[in-house]
Amino acid sequence: MTMTRFLPSLLLLCCALSAQAQAPALTTLQKIAQTATINLGHRESSVPFSYYDDRRQVVGYSHDLMLAVTESIKKELKLPALAVKLVPVTSQNRIPLVQNGSVDLECGSTTHNRERARHAAFSVSIFQTSSRLLTRVDSGVSGLSDLNGRRVLVTAGTTSERQLMLHSESTGQRIDIATAKDHGEAFAQLHSGRAVAFLMDDAVLYGLRAKADRPEDWRVVGQPMAAEVYACMLRKDDPAFKAVVDRSLTQLMRSGEALKIYRRWFQSPIPPRGLNLNWPPPDALLELYRSPTDQPLG
Repeated sequence: MTMTRFLPSLLLLCCALSAQAQAPALTTLQKIAQTATINLGHRESSVPFSYYDDRRQVVGYSHDLMLAVTESIKKELKLPALAVKLVPVTSQNRIPLVQNGSVDLECGSTTHNRERARHAAFSVSIFQTSSRLLTRVDSGVSGLSDLNGRRVLVTAGTTSERQLMLHSESTGQRIDIATAKDHGEAFAQLHSGRAVAFLMDDAVLYGLRAKADRPEDWRVVGQPMAAEVYACMLRKDDPAFKAVVDRSLTQLMRSGEALKIYRRWFQSPIPPRGLNLNWPPPDALLELYRSPTDQPLG
Protein backbone atom coordinates (compact mmCIF):
# COMPACT_ATOMS: atom_id res chain seq x y z
CA MET A 1 0.00 0.00 0.00
CA THR A 2 1.40 3.43 -0.92
CA MET A 3 1.72 6.22 1.64
CA THR A 4 -0.95 8.23 -0.21
CA ARG A 5 -3.48 5.38 0.14
CA PHE A 6 -2.42 4.70 3.72
CA LEU A 7 -2.87 8.26 5.05
CA PRO A 8 -6.71 8.41 4.87
CA SER A 9 -7.01 5.15 6.83
CA LEU A 10 -4.53 6.40 9.39
CA LEU A 11 -6.43 9.65 9.81
CA LEU A 12 -9.71 7.81 10.28
CA LEU A 13 -8.13 5.57 12.93
CA CYS A 14 -6.69 8.57 14.77
CA CYS A 15 -10.05 10.34 14.71
CA ALA A 16 -11.80 7.25 16.06
CA LEU A 17 -9.27 6.85 18.87
CA SER A 18 -9.51 10.55 19.71
CA ALA A 19 -13.29 10.42 19.86
CA GLN A 20 -13.13 7.36 22.08
CA ALA A 21 -10.65 9.04 24.40
CA GLN A 22 -12.86 12.15 24.68
CA ALA A 23 -16.09 10.23 25.28
CA PRO A 24 -17.45 11.07 28.74
CA ALA A 25 -17.34 8.32 31.32
CA LEU A 26 -20.64 6.68 32.16
CA THR A 27 -22.31 7.73 35.36
CA THR A 28 -22.96 4.96 37.88
CA LEU A 29 -26.66 4.86 37.03
CA GLN A 30 -25.89 4.66 33.31
CA LYS A 31 -23.45 1.82 33.89
CA ILE A 32 -25.94 -0.07 36.03
CA ALA A 33 -28.68 0.46 33.45
CA GLN A 34 -26.49 -0.79 30.60
CA THR A 35 -25.19 -3.86 32.41
CA ALA A 36 -28.25 -4.60 34.60
CA THR A 37 -25.67 -5.31 37.32
CA ILE A 38 -24.65 -3.49 40.49
CA ASN A 39 -21.39 -4.14 42.34
CA LEU A 40 -21.85 -4.01 46.10
CA GLY A 41 -18.86 -3.83 48.43
CA HIS A 42 -19.16 -5.74 51.69
CA ARG A 43 -17.01 -6.61 54.69
CA GLU A 44 -16.18 -10.16 55.70
CA SER A 45 -16.09 -9.86 59.49
CA SER A 46 -17.70 -6.56 60.59
CA VAL A 47 -20.28 -8.14 62.89
CA PRO A 48 -23.16 -7.22 62.94
CA PHE A 49 -22.87 -4.72 60.08
CA SER A 50 -21.56 -6.78 57.18
CA TYR A 51 -20.06 -10.25 57.52
CA TYR A 52 -20.20 -13.88 56.47
CA ASP A 53 -22.52 -16.19 58.36
CA ASP A 54 -21.82 -19.90 58.85
CA ARG A 55 -22.97 -20.59 55.27
CA ARG A 56 -20.66 -17.93 53.80
CA GLN A 57 -23.64 -15.73 53.01
CA VAL A 58 -23.18 -11.98 53.45
CA VAL A 59 -25.48 -10.69 56.19
CA GLY A 60 -25.78 -7.75 58.56
CA TYR A 61 -27.37 -4.41 59.38
CA SER A 62 -25.51 -2.37 56.77
CA HIS A 63 -25.91 -5.11 54.19
CA ASP A 64 -29.69 -5.18 54.65
CA LEU A 65 -29.82 -1.42 54.15
CA MET A 66 -27.69 -1.72 51.01
CA LEU A 67 -29.95 -4.40 49.55
CA ALA A 68 -32.97 -2.16 50.18
CA VAL A 69 -31.20 0.69 48.39
CA THR A 70 -30.44 -1.68 45.50
CA GLU A 71 -34.14 -2.43 45.15
CA SER A 72 -34.83 1.32 44.96
CA ILE A 73 -32.19 1.69 42.24
CA LYS A 74 -33.84 -1.11 40.27
CA LYS A 75 -37.19 0.69 40.46
CA GLU A 76 -35.62 4.06 39.63
CA LEU A 77 -34.11 2.62 36.44
CA LYS A 78 -37.26 0.57 35.65
CA LEU A 79 -35.17 -2.57 35.26
CA PRO A 80 -37.02 -5.92 35.10
CA ALA A 81 -34.09 -7.51 36.90
CA LEU A 82 -30.91 -6.27 38.55
CA ALA A 83 -28.04 -8.70 39.17
CA VAL A 84 -26.08 -8.14 42.37
CA LYS A 85 -22.34 -8.80 42.35
CA LEU A 86 -20.90 -8.95 45.86
CA VAL A 87 -17.32 -7.70 46.18
CA PRO A 88 -15.46 -8.31 49.47
CA VAL A 89 -13.48 -5.28 50.63
CA THR A 90 -11.05 -4.51 53.44
CA SER A 91 -10.28 -1.33 55.34
CA GLN A 92 -7.24 -0.82 53.10
CA ASN A 93 -8.75 -1.39 49.65
CA ARG A 94 -12.36 -0.19 49.98
CA ILE A 95 -11.68 3.40 48.85
CA PRO A 96 -9.54 2.41 45.81
CA LEU A 97 -12.14 -0.16 44.72
CA VAL A 98 -14.86 2.50 44.83
CA GLN A 99 -12.65 4.98 43.00
CA ASN A 100 -11.76 2.62 40.15
CA GLY A 101 -15.34 1.44 39.59
CA SER A 102 -14.94 -2.11 40.89
CA VAL A 103 -17.50 -1.25 43.59
CA ASP A 104 -20.55 0.94 42.95
CA LEU A 105 -21.76 1.12 46.55
CA GLU A 106 -20.07 0.02 49.77
CA CYS A 107 -22.05 -0.29 53.00
CA GLY A 108 -20.27 -1.88 55.93
CA SER A 109 -18.60 -0.15 58.86
CA THR A 110 -16.97 2.73 57.00
CA THR A 111 -16.51 5.95 58.94
CA HIS A 112 -17.38 9.15 57.09
CA ASN A 113 -14.94 11.91 57.95
CA ARG A 114 -13.60 14.98 56.15
CA GLU A 115 -10.34 13.32 55.16
CA ARG A 116 -12.10 10.43 53.43
CA ALA A 117 -14.57 12.80 51.80
CA ARG A 118 -11.64 14.08 49.72
CA HIS A 119 -11.45 10.69 48.00
CA ALA A 120 -15.04 9.40 47.91
CA ALA A 121 -18.64 10.49 48.39
CA PHE A 122 -20.82 9.35 51.28
CA SER A 123 -24.52 8.81 51.78
CA VAL A 124 -26.56 10.06 54.70
CA SER A 125 -25.23 8.47 57.88
CA ILE A 126 -26.50 5.02 58.85
CA PHE A 127 -24.90 4.62 62.30
CA GLN A 128 -23.00 6.44 65.05
CA THR A 129 -20.22 4.89 67.10
CA SER A 130 -16.93 5.54 68.95
CA SER A 131 -13.76 3.55 69.56
CA ARG A 132 -13.21 1.46 72.70
CA LEU A 133 -11.12 -1.55 73.73
CA LEU A 134 -11.92 -5.27 73.63
CA THR A 135 -9.90 -7.27 76.14
CA ARG A 136 -10.04 -10.39 78.30
CA VAL A 137 -11.88 -9.97 81.58
CA ASP A 138 -8.68 -10.81 83.50
CA SER A 139 -6.27 -8.68 81.43
CA GLY A 140 -6.08 -5.82 83.91
CA VAL A 141 -6.98 -3.36 81.17
CA SER A 142 -9.81 -0.96 81.93
CA GLY A 143 -8.87 1.93 79.66
CA LEU A 144 -6.23 3.61 77.52
CA SER A 145 -4.11 4.49 80.56
CA ASP A 146 -3.38 0.77 81.09
CA LEU A 147 -1.74 0.27 77.68
CA ASN A 148 1.74 1.66 78.34
CA GLY A 149 4.39 -0.83 77.23
CA ARG A 150 1.79 -3.29 75.95
CA ARG A 151 0.76 -4.49 72.50
CA VAL A 152 -2.58 -3.30 71.16
CA LEU A 153 -4.22 -4.38 67.91
CA VAL A 154 -5.94 -2.18 65.35
CA THR A 155 -7.32 -2.96 61.91
CA ALA A 156 -5.08 -1.42 59.26
CA GLY A 157 -6.59 1.53 57.42
CA THR A 158 -9.21 2.37 60.07
CA THR A 159 -9.75 5.60 61.95
CA SER A 160 -9.03 3.65 65.17
CA GLU A 161 -5.45 3.08 63.96
CA ARG A 162 -4.92 6.82 63.54
CA GLN A 163 -6.63 7.61 66.85
CA LEU A 164 -4.32 5.26 68.75
CA MET A 165 -1.21 6.66 67.07
CA LEU A 166 -2.26 10.22 67.94
CA HIS A 167 -3.08 9.20 71.51
CA SER A 168 0.33 7.57 71.93
CA GLU A 169 2.11 10.65 70.56
CA SER A 170 0.13 13.16 72.63
CA THR A 171 0.41 11.27 75.95
CA GLY A 172 3.91 9.87 75.55
CA GLN A 173 2.65 6.34 76.21
CA ARG A 174 4.82 3.63 74.68
CA ILE A 175 2.14 1.54 73.03
CA ASP A 176 3.17 -1.31 70.74
CA ILE A 177 0.64 -0.87 67.93
CA ALA A 178 0.09 -3.97 65.78
CA THR A 179 -2.12 -4.04 62.69
CA ALA A 180 -4.36 -6.76 61.25
CA LYS A 181 -5.86 -6.89 57.78
CA ASP A 182 -9.45 -7.10 59.06
CA HIS A 183 -11.46 -7.31 62.27
CA GLY A 184 -11.64 -11.10 62.22
CA GLU A 185 -7.86 -11.45 62.01
CA ALA A 186 -7.44 -8.88 64.78
CA PHE A 187 -9.70 -10.82 67.11
CA ALA A 188 -7.96 -14.09 66.22
CA GLN A 189 -4.62 -12.53 67.22
CA LEU A 190 -6.14 -11.13 70.39
CA HIS A 191 -7.61 -14.53 71.23
CA SER A 192 -4.22 -16.20 70.77
CA GLY A 193 -2.59 -13.82 73.24
CA ARG A 194 -0.52 -11.83 70.76
CA ALA A 195 -1.92 -8.57 72.16
CA VAL A 196 -3.65 -7.38 75.29
CA ALA A 197 -6.45 -5.41 73.62
CA PHE A 198 -8.08 -4.54 70.31
CA LEU A 199 -9.12 -0.92 69.65
CA MET A 200 -12.08 -0.60 67.32
CA ASP A 201 -15.58 0.86 67.06
CA ASP A 202 -17.62 -0.30 70.03
CA ALA A 203 -20.45 -1.73 67.93
CA VAL A 204 -18.01 -3.95 66.02
CA LEU A 205 -16.38 -5.07 69.28
CA TYR A 206 -19.71 -6.13 70.76
CA GLY A 207 -20.38 -8.05 67.56
CA LEU A 208 -17.03 -9.86 67.75
CA ARG A 209 -17.64 -10.65 71.41
CA ALA A 210 -21.03 -12.14 70.56
CA LYS A 211 -19.39 -14.28 67.88
CA ALA A 212 -16.67 -15.64 70.22
CA ASP A 213 -16.72 -19.24 71.48
CA ARG A 214 -16.90 -17.92 75.05
CA PRO A 215 -18.33 -14.37 75.01
CA GLU A 216 -18.16 -14.20 78.80
CA ASP A 217 -14.32 -14.21 78.58
CA TRP A 218 -14.31 -10.79 76.92
CA ARG A 219 -15.40 -7.27 77.79
CA VAL A 220 -15.50 -3.88 76.10
CA VAL A 221 -13.80 -1.24 78.25
CA GLY A 222 -12.56 2.34 78.33
CA GLN A 223 -14.07 5.75 77.82
CA PRO A 224 -15.42 6.18 74.27
CA MET A 225 -13.12 8.15 72.01
CA ALA A 226 -14.43 10.75 69.54
CA ALA A 227 -17.87 9.94 68.10
CA GLU A 228 -17.97 8.95 64.42
CA VAL A 229 -20.66 8.14 61.89
CA TYR A 230 -20.85 5.29 59.39
CA ALA A 231 -22.19 5.88 55.90
CA CYS A 232 -22.38 4.09 52.57
CA MET A 233 -19.54 5.03 50.22
CA LEU A 234 -19.75 5.79 46.49
CA ARG A 235 -17.71 7.56 43.83
CA LYS A 236 -17.24 11.32 43.98
CA ASP A 237 -18.85 13.69 41.50
CA ASP A 238 -21.86 11.48 40.77
CA PRO A 239 -24.73 13.50 42.27
CA ALA A 240 -27.50 11.57 40.49
CA PHE A 241 -26.45 8.26 42.03
CA LYS A 242 -25.93 9.80 45.48
CA ALA A 243 -29.41 11.35 45.28
CA VAL A 244 -31.01 7.94 44.66
CA VAL A 245 -29.03 6.34 47.51
CA ASP A 246 -29.81 9.16 49.95
CA ARG A 247 -33.48 9.22 49.01
CA SER A 248 -33.80 5.49 49.61
CA LEU A 249 -31.97 5.54 52.96
CA THR A 250 -33.95 8.55 54.14
CA GLN A 251 -37.21 6.79 53.33
CA LEU A 252 -36.04 3.68 55.21
CA MET A 253 -35.16 5.75 58.27
CA ARG A 254 -38.24 7.93 58.42
CA SER A 255 -40.65 5.06 57.70
CA GLY A 256 -39.37 3.00 60.63
CA GLU A 257 -37.97 0.25 58.40
CA ALA A 258 -34.36 1.06 59.36
CA LEU A 259 -35.26 0.69 63.03
CA LYS A 260 -36.76 -2.75 62.31
CA ILE A 261 -33.50 -3.71 60.59
CA TYR A 262 -31.55 -2.39 63.58
CA ARG A 263 -33.58 -4.50 66.00
CA ARG A 264 -33.01 -7.56 63.82
CA TRP A 265 -29.24 -7.22 64.22
CA PHE A 266 -28.77 -5.59 67.64
CA GLN A 267 -31.73 -6.82 69.69
CA SER A 268 -32.37 -10.31 68.32
CA PRO A 269 -30.35 -13.54 68.00
CA ILE A 270 -27.94 -13.27 65.07
CA PRO A 271 -25.90 -15.82 63.13
CA PRO A 272 -23.73 -17.77 63.39
CA ARG A 273 -24.22 -18.56 67.11
CA GLY A 274 -27.68 -17.12 67.70
CA LEU A 275 -26.42 -14.68 70.32
CA ASN A 276 -28.18 -11.41 71.07
CA LEU A 277 -26.19 -8.17 71.47
CA ASN A 278 -29.09 -6.74 73.51
CA TRP A 279 -28.17 -3.22 72.51
CA PRO A 280 -31.11 -0.77 72.41
CA PRO A 281 -30.83 1.92 69.71
CA PRO A 282 -28.74 4.84 71.06
CA ASP A 283 -30.38 8.25 71.17
CA ALA A 284 -27.86 9.55 68.62
CA LEU A 285 -28.95 6.87 66.14
CA LEU A 286 -32.64 7.60 66.67
CA GLU A 287 -31.89 11.25 65.96
CA LEU A 288 -30.15 10.24 62.71
CA TYR A 289 -33.28 8.32 61.76
CA ARG A 290 -35.46 11.36 62.48
CA SER A 291 -33.18 13.84 60.69
CA PRO A 292 -30.95 12.08 58.16
CA THR A 293 -27.78 14.02 57.31
CA ASP A 294 -24.68 13.37 55.21
CA GLN A 295 -22.42 15.54 57.37
CA PRO A 296 -19.32 13.90 58.93
CA LEU A 297 -18.47 14.31 62.61
CA GLY A 298 -14.73 14.55 62.18
